[in-house]
Amino acid sequence: MICGRERLSLYLQKLKSPSFSGGFTKADLLTANFHLAKDGDLDMFYSPHNEYINPRAVIAISGITPGFSQMQRAYKAAAHLLKSGGSLETIAYETKKAAGLSGSMRQHIIEMLNECGQPAALHLEDSSQLFNTKRELLHTTSVIKHPVFYKHKNYTGHRPTISRSALLSRYALKCFPDEIEMIKKDILLIPLGKAAETTCRTLKKNGRMNHAVILEGFPHPSGANGHRFKQFDENKQSLREQIQRFDKFI
Repeated sequence: MICGRERLSLYLQKLKSPSFSGGFTKADLLTANFHLAKDGDLDMFYSPHNEYINPRAVIAISGITPGFSQMQRAYKAAAHLLKSGGSLETIAYETKKAAGLSGSMRQHIIEMLNECGQPAALHLEDSSQLFNTKRELLHTTSVIKHPVFYKHKNYTGHRPTISRSALLSRYALKCFPDEIEMIKKDILLIPLGKAAETTCRTLKKNGRMNHAVILEGFPHPSGANGHRFKQFDENKQSLREQIQRFDKFI
């Protein structure tokens, strides 16, 4: 399922425009061509990889917002698919696979889910299958679906907080739950880090995403989070118990 089909088509066409250099550096992508919105020191840019929604998912994993490396992977994949004549559906799906929670962060997520006992809950051998052979079980997304930068650096969810930005609040409190509610069945929603988890808990308190069971205490898997090992060790037993309880409902 594609959300924002017309917008996806519009920004893909920009890859073909004479003004696009053909490169995928910040100087190429963090430009007016791909700029969506500005709010003080925050800038939001379009990325094609969060337009695909998997309505059959059993697990949804949500970061706070894509970083530049995810944006870069998404556009590289999109450009390649455009050259080969890929359809909008194909581009939306394949850029999601290529860029969603990609890089070392994906491996860290897989390792932590394995230690939490997630594969057994879904009758899998390894959590890595969620990103390849069992992709139909997984939906990856972000609380703020497009890349956001604070003073030209990846936004981390803290400066400013989401509640202090009208732009971020609109995406987090309206667009994000709208997306999650397109998944009709009960799901285990795994927010990555405190900022994403706080948003998910707020939404649940406000009556949104009622079919989602939030996995609480999952550390942000970024290598920049130097406390993730300690946080995971402290929360591992609780995470296991939460996954086991969810297992009874699927």
